[in-house]
Amino acid sequence: MQSELSFFHLVLNASPLVQLVMASLMLASVISWTMIFDRSRVLKKARKAADAFEKRFWSGGDMGELYSQVGGSESSAGMANIFYAGFQEFTRLRKHADIEPMAVVEGARRAMHVAMSREMDGLETNLSFLATVGSTSPYVGLFGTVWGIMNSFTALGNVKQATLSLVAPGIAEALIATAMGLFAAIPAVVAYNRYSNDVERLNGRYEDFLDEFTTILQRQAHV
Repeated sequence: MQSELSFFHLVLNASPLVQLVMASLMLASVISWTMIFDRSRVLKKARKAADAFEKRFWSGGDMGELYSQVGGSESSAGMANIFYAGFQEFTRLRKHADIEPMAVVEGARRAMHVAMSREMDGLETNLSFLATVGSTSPYVGLFGTVWGIMNSFTALGNVKQATLSLVAPGIAEALIATAMGLFAAIPAVVAYNRYSNDVERLNGRYEDFLDEFTTILQRQAHV
């Protein structure tokens, strides 16, 4: 009886549909954990890059030199790319004498918004998958549980005397599906909430920098 209620025995002897549910949940869990570690690495790198660039930008150095350094660096990302896009457009438009100074600044601002949108898309990659796993896995597991319990009680229809030993294995294997659903959902929900907050914080930093840099470009445009 003890061996019949072991985890692997219950999984191997579950109905095909319940096994399919378990396999789907296990696959979703593996993929979500892979994405969790990947997002952790990407967001940590983005925070460090933002800190480093802000330190360089506000150090009082020449923006033209900083622009050349950022443009020649393949590892530039985040705030550096926003700066590069804005300064590049500002420099290009300023060469045209027939363009008003405010039009030059507005063109640079639009270029920075486009660059920021691209950066945010990169940071938000896979977050929707984590949200989907977190919201649907418990229900998928519950479906497997309900199906397994239905099969257990259906099998009792052919038995004259129902005992706990007959029902226990079927109910146990069914409940494993719910447990696996929670196992997949809980880390995904926690990671999604944490990383969504991190992305919002970075978005706020990018927007603040964009506004501050726009103010600097406005002063330069009228020089």
